[in-house]
Amino acid sequence: MRYALLIYSDESTYMNLTPEEMEENMGRWFSYTNDLRESGKMLGGEALQPASTARIVRDASGAIASDGPFAETKEQLGGFYTIEADNDEEAAVWASKMPNIPDGGFVEIRQLREFE
Repeated sequence: MRYALLIYSDESTYMNLTPEEMEENMGRWFSYTNDLRESGKMLGGEALQPASTARIVRDASGAIASDGPFAETKEQLGGFYTIEADNDEEAAVWASKMPNIPDGGFVEIRQLREFE
């Protein structure tokens, strides 16, 4: 089964890191990504620009757009992985290893819908 692992964190936690702290933080992400790739479970993934760069279209014509951020939440969607997992439990194990969790972030796990 395919899953999306949606990565949520408080962006302000990372915006003021020193270059050394940023390098350490990114090293944890690169290590996690390498482990996921080596397992053969990784299908893809991307990091997103900060929520302040987001836009939302709320009109079917696409003409009405607003600049972000949009939600009154502490955490913002910062990126995602798509993985292949045998079941929900395996997807949760991979999600629990993400480096944002010790910093108060969380991961939303969503099984991808298969259309025939």
